[in-house]
Amino acid sequence: MKSNPHLLTQVNQLRTELASVNETNELLTNELNKSSERFVTAMRGANLAVWDWDLDTDEVYYSPLWKSMLGYDDDELDNHLDTWKSLVHSDEQQIILDKAQNYLSGQLGSFEVEMRLRHKNGYFVYIRSIAFSVSKSFDSKPSRLVGYHVDISKHKRAELFSTKHTKILEMIAKGFPTSDIYTEIALMYEGLFVGMRCSMLELEGDTLLHGGAPSLPQEYCDAVHGLKIGPNIGSCGTSTYTGKRVVVENIETDPKWSAIKHVALPHGMRCCWSEPIISSTGKVLGAFGMYYNHPARPTEDESEALTSAAMLTGIVMERDHNQKRIRELAYTDELTGFSSRSCLYANLESLIKRSSNEKSQFCLYYLDLDNFKDINDSLGHDVGDKHLQEVASRIASVGQGTHLLARLGGDEFCIIVKEATNKDTAANIAARYLDIIAKPSDVCGRKFIQTCSIGIASYPEDGADLQSLLKAADTALYTAKDHGKSQYAFYSKVLATEAEYRFKVEQYLREAIEQQTLSLVYQTQHDLDSGKIVGVEALSRWHHPELGQVSPIQFISIAERIGMIKQLTEQVLITACTQLVAWKKQGLPSIRMAINISPNHFLDPDFVPLISRVIAETGIAASDLELEVTETVVQTHQKNLSVFQELKTLGVSLSIDDFGTGYSSFASLKHLTVDCIKIDKYFIDDLLTDQKTQLLVGSMIEMAHNLGCKVVAEGIEEPEQAHKLKQLGCDIAQGYLFSQPAHQEEISTIFNAKMELS
Repeated sequence: MKSNPHLLTQVNQLRTELASVNETNELLTNELNKSSERFVTAMRGANLAVWDWDLDTDEVYYSPLWKSMLGYDDDELDNHLDTWKSLVHSDEQQIILDKAQNYLSGQLGSFEVEMRLRHKNGYFVYIRSIAFSVSKSFDSKPSRLVGYHVDISKHKRAELFSTKHTKILEMIAKGFPTSDIYTEIALMYEGLFVGMRCSMLELEGDTLLHGGAPSLPQEYCDAVHGLKIGPNIGSCGTSTYTGKRVVVENIETDPKWSAIKHVALPHGMRCCWSEPIISSTGKVLGAFGMYYNHPARPTEDESEALTSAAMLTGIVMERDHNQKRIRELAYTDELTGFSSRSCLYANLESLIKRSSNEKSQFCLYYLDLDNFKDINDSLGHDVGDKHLQEVASRIASVGQGTHLLARLGGDEFCIIVKEATNKDTAANIAARYLDIIAKPSDVCGRKFIQTCSIGIASYPEDGADLQSLLKAADTALYTAKDHGKSQYAFYSKVLATEAEYRFKVEQYLREAIEQQTLSLVYQTQHDLDSGKIVGVEALSRWHHPELGQVSPIQFISIAERIGMIKQLTEQVLITACTQLVAWKKQGLPSIRMAINISPNHFLDPDFVPLISRVIAETGIAASDLELEVTETVVQTHQKNLSVFQELKTLGVSLSIDDFGTGYSSFASLKHLTVDCIKIDKYFIDDLLTDQKTQLLVGSMIEMAHNLGCKVVAEGIEEPEQAHKLKQLGCDIAQGYLFSQPAHQEEISTIFNAKMELS
């Protein structure tokens, strides 16, 4: 086979070119190696924190600046990768090694990382590291990784400070525990300045209390807790005393620390700067302290930080003070210092839970002052409050701190007695409360005996939860009051049935008043000399389909208790006055319409306008309207006197009902202008058999006449009673002897019969 000369020429040419390429590659490789060496030499020679990692041997060159950045001398660290591994933060070591591997394998185009390296003194330095790979030839893998470090601690700490500051504000807003926030504040400022330690002290009265100091030894915190402030009591004790910043450069030599430096120096503290924590109102709440383990005065940055730290801590302390005040208002009755309703409920819930677990018993006392409203109405709420405080002091003396005392409002108190585990003990304790409250007291210059009524419920017999126990005690209290007051009563299931009935009556009465289904009857009043009818008294009646006929004594007191008496009174006034005008139009003689008025109305600013409006709307002559008020309202309280005067100005007649049965004296009448007094049936019943009663009635009649008042005797059932009253000079008589209460049609018949007889 013949050779191809042209092909041989091409092959030889390729061999020559290949030899040339190999020669060029060798030259380039040599040049690359020289360049790499020059690069590494330049890096090592530069004033940078350089490191040079041999990937084959794990030997690492660390420049003197690299070492000094971490507080080490040039000969203190081994030139090996393990040195770096021992210094880098454990959370970051593997992440950085993985990133280096990805860069060396070509998965990443550059190598730049942030890390924390431990300083020789123990804290971490924030580092940014930038590196380049070095290869021995173009086609070989990297053999070295060369880089340098930049200290970014100041920037990083500022960045972390901002993040932590935002977090702390969120914690304050969300109501995190104060101790947790104190810890975060201290750590935030300690993170800003290497080596600093912080503390927060709260001021209570003249005493410093430990607030937070996560980096200070517990022994020191315990030593300053309870420290009394003063002009030379360390840095914080002095700053809280003076209300000014105190900078102590050297604790060991400063006289302000002479008395307490022995608790600071053993723990390395050598300087302390304190800023008083001051509220928005200017009150010193505590102090923020900054410590170093070397003598120093604050730099400008540290000084600004001390100010901001005290202000931030002040927000937390003031929040706590406000919350404490809110809790006091919520859980303490300001007038008596007893627990509030909310506090009682919380304590009762807790005690029930504990007693359930321990299978133990206790008693709940529901105490209410008898007729306390009369003091408020007659002497004013200021006097009433002082009287309540006196009563509260007496209540507190019984248990001597062992009973939980709560004021529910007004004159109602609840008492939890854990030692009352049987009825005998419970009764003895109740008797002690009754006795001490009933001791005579001075109320606005008057001797006064305050009585009370107590309802007692036992846990768990009468109620196994808060609501049922309170309901049981309240039911027992109502029974004590219903049986004459000034006594105690234990709860029973019979009482619960009665309470349910009472609640039903209240609901039905509310409906009856709202729907105006109550009716009026009228009882005539007769002149004892002429026998003529001179007036009628309007009397409310309530007949319910289920309850039957309900006594006025019962439903009127209920109407007062449930706040419906005003509406009921208005209905009675309009109906009775309209009826009197109608009778006059029928030709009946001129008479007066007497209507009983609750004492509650005399504290109602709308009462006089109501009377004026009724007179105008019904057309009744003001002089034909007589308002009867019970003797309890006849007091010297200026407000009552002014209402009486306003009613007299309208031309309305005023009568004192049930005279002689209340606690007001005859002297009270000298302050009032009334037209009539009504002697109660209580005196009339004994008039014929008891000489003292005759003397009393005779005296009442004579006194009334001397004051220019007429006298009405009510409840007359026998002719002899009427005859005796006539002898004594009584003016007007009312009772079953003359007529029973009758409907309006029957009154017309009674009038007509009287006129025919005359």
